[in-house]
Amino acid sequence: MSDGIDYGKLMHRAMRGLIQQVLEGVQRDGLPGEHHFFITFDTGHPDAELADWLSDRYPDEMTVVMQHWYDNLDVTDDGFSVTLNFGDAPERLYIPYDAIKTFVDPSVEFGLRFESQEEDDDDGDDPTPPDGPGHDPDPKTPTEHHDAEVVSLDRFRK
Repeated sequence: MSDGIDYGKLMHRAMRGLIQQVLEGVQRDGLPGEHHFFITFDTGHPDAELADWLSDRYPDEMTVVMQHWYDNLDVTDDGFSVTLNFGDAPERLYIPYDAIKTFVDPSVEFGLRFESQEEDDDDGDDPTPPDGPGHDPDPKTPTEHHDAEVVSLDRFRK
């Protein structure tokens, strides 16, 4: 028996389940209204799948945007696959839920940030999201250092 309840781990599991439910709805019905997502994920995660040229260009993390053009969204219990357009080059990605670092829907000021133990032990500086095709230079991701938390994005407005 363990010494206590790991609320952080339970919260991560619940929030990743929420992302799965949202993506299942999008798979079934498409993106409603103005909803769109900025999803930052760990490209070095052992189960993440992306083209070699993308992993070479973004060896640590990448922020993708699901908004106007995405195709073949396939949501599973462990992650999701989607084809996105990178400068007129469609590429298929597989993103495990465990690889997701941030999930933001700025249309409704909703955001989640996931911290790992390794990130909690670093110097606390947030990496700047990469620039380039398929990336938004200002994804308005939350910057608090807490486990899986819903945050208000009001302070990121200009």
